[in-house]
Amino acid sequence: MILYPAIDLKDGQAVRLLRGEMDRATVFNDDPAAQARAFVEAGCDWLHLVDLNGAFAGTPVNADAVEAILAACPDTPAQLGGGIRDMATIARWLDRGLARVILGTAAVENPELVREAARAFPGRIAVGIDAREGRVATRGWAETTETRATDLARRFEDAGVAALIYTDIARDGAMQGPNVAATAALARAVTIPVIASGGVSSLADLIALRDCGAPLDGAISGRALYDGALDLAEALATLRG
Repeated sequence: MILYPAIDLKDGQAVRLLRGEMDRATVFNDDPAAQARAFVEAGCDWLHLVDLNGAFAGTPVNADAVEAILAACPDTPAQLGGGIRDMATIARWLDRGLARVILGTAAVENPELVREAARAFPGRIAVGIDAREGRVATRGWAETTETRATDLARRFEDAGVAALIYTDIARDGAMQGPNVAATAALARAVTIPVIASGGVSSLADLIALRDCGAPLDGAISGRALYDGALDLAEALATLRG
């Protein structure tokens, strides 16, 4: 199972939100590229990036910070979500060195875009499914739809997407542990690889996800790595066996 250190970008800084609320941001590093290098030096295999401003704006906002991270860590694959809602933006980011882009709001509002992108860029398109009490939230988690997370996931079974990134919004940044049961249920419901996100705050949480009985591809952790509750090198060694 892959551990993805998260770098959430707001106003050019690396921050963490509490349950997705933009006015409850904690700045952890004003140099996101330096933060990325620290994660890479600790041995991570991937980086998970989110343009928080972009998620609300519907277009990339923290492009300079993302490009600085890609330049600082050229040999470590990175995935990015937030404000990516058309083919031109997808192509531009992939051309600039991202390994994978994440489509969240677009997956709900324009599912054909997901299918078109997955055909054009095999293995490089992921779908972000952010859920509040089981229902998908969009536009920076500001709007909650009536769509169930599992129903959205099943719509892309034959689309060729590389992964589903499932976030339980109530757990995100709260340091209360991930929603293992819901994540495992989603992974069992589809054949697409699932990455867990939201609430991973300890080594025990990672082990619980790894051993949940469902075929999880990875887990994302943010605040716990910044706060020191989770040691990245130790976590990577544990997951690698």
